[in-house]
Amino acid sequence: MLFERNISPIILIRGGGDLASGAALRLHRAGFRVIITELPGPLVVRRMASFAQAVFDGACILEEVKGVLVSSPEEARNALDRGEVAVAIDPDLQMVKSLEVFAVVDGRMLKEKTDSDIAAFSHIIGLGPGFTVGQNCHAVIETNRGPFLGRVYWKGNAERDTGIPESVRGFDVERVLYSPDEGILREKASIGEVLEANDLIAEVDGAEVRAKFKGVLRGLIHDGLRVKKGMKIGDLDPRSDPRLCTLASDKALAIGGGVLEAVVIMLSEQK
Repeated sequence: MLFERNISPIILIRGGGDLASGAALRLHRAGFRVIITELPGPLVVRRMASFAQAVFDGACILEEVKGVLVSSPEEARNALDRGEVAVAIDPDLQMVKSLEVFAVVDGRMLKEKTDSDIAAFSHIIGLGPGFTVGQNCHAVIETNRGPFLGRVYWKGNAERDTGIPESVRGFDVERVLYSPDEGILREKASIGEVLEANDLIAEVDGAEVRAKFKGVLRGLIHDGLRVKKGMKIGDLDPRSDPRLCTLASDKALAIGGGVLEAVVIMLSEQK
């Protein structure tokens, strides 16, 4: 590790979805202390590979790293001292104001211009579309798959969102599950379950969502949350390997590597 855990810099990550969680893993393993802020009901699809799951369960494990839900700066410091990732329901960053944060990673993946205040923190790293260096961040990490995935940009911005899901064994758009209506989502299948074509996965106010092919349910928004029509609510993987549901993806780790690179460079420039 780069640092002793109890004296290492604190990195704040906004958003606890799967891509932001890949960054949290990379930073944590390198010795940084990590705190994640989330919404009260995160609309996270790949929940079993996301620290956002701690919001629902109070704690979660992503690979070998434990994330715990905290409700005060003191609880956050205690969790960090124990070598855990702290997760706080604090979308407006009110609770974390008293923590000495070295850098902020905006991993909310809004894919549009964000409200990040470049004057609020000395170091802001944006993930993907919506960030422009010098306007709302100090560095941008590319999130589109391809030769630039995980690269750090110190000027300009990331590529625009393509809107096309990654192809897996010939399936791309079919892999993604979209809400058929606006309403409350009800789970009818569990993440990690291998489903047959036409198996029922979820319902949104009675409208059914069914599998289009045989595969493992890799992700699904938490039961009981309100979703909008057309929103991404799940992910079906034709590889039918349940292990992939609980591991950080290659994409998440590549992005996390870019975040780690940016943070280390920012640290070196301060010395």
